[in-house]
Amino acid sequence: MASTIEWMNVALEKAKDALKAGEVPVGCLFIYKNKVISTGRNTVNETRNATRHAELNCIDDVFRFCQLRKLNYMEVFTDVDVIVTVEPCIMCAAALHQLKVRSIIYGCANDRFGGCTSVFEVPKLYETRIFIEGNVKGNEAMQLLKEFYKGTNPNAPECKVKKGRKRNAT
Repeated sequence: MASTIEWMNVALEKAKDALKAGEVPVGCLFIYKNKVISTGRNTVNETRNATRHAELNCIDDVFRFCQLRKLNYMEVFTDVDVIVTVEPCIMCAAALHQLKVRSIIYGCANDRFGGCTSVFEVPKLYETRIFIEGNVKGNEAMQLLKEFYKGTNPNAPECKVKKGRKRNAT
């Protein structure tokens, strides 16, 4: 039986894969009955689809997993533990709460879009009893994000590409 730290190490490897692919480095695992049934990473740039976050990619995988095995997806999701390197955004947190996953364990906080505790508390909206734990290997996850944001996103629209910082004289 793997520990939370061991699972997070696997998620961090998926985040590194995302970074190598030019994506925001977020990696995710869905654990069911102590087995990984889905791994994912962000594929937003690759697919040019803003909803292709690591968590949503994993959700799609679990639907396929259930379909192939003729399992009730609602029953499966209630026994799923989500391990993700960055706190799920509001969109992903809402999806995870609607599916009633058992737990969400994340690495670093998402101070811009966090949907568990940082920006908006999705759990309060759904009044769910999902176990949430943050800051599991958070420093490692944050380092990957810092590395990504040091560069430029080649898929960003021209007006959004970083051109260097200029100081305004006031």
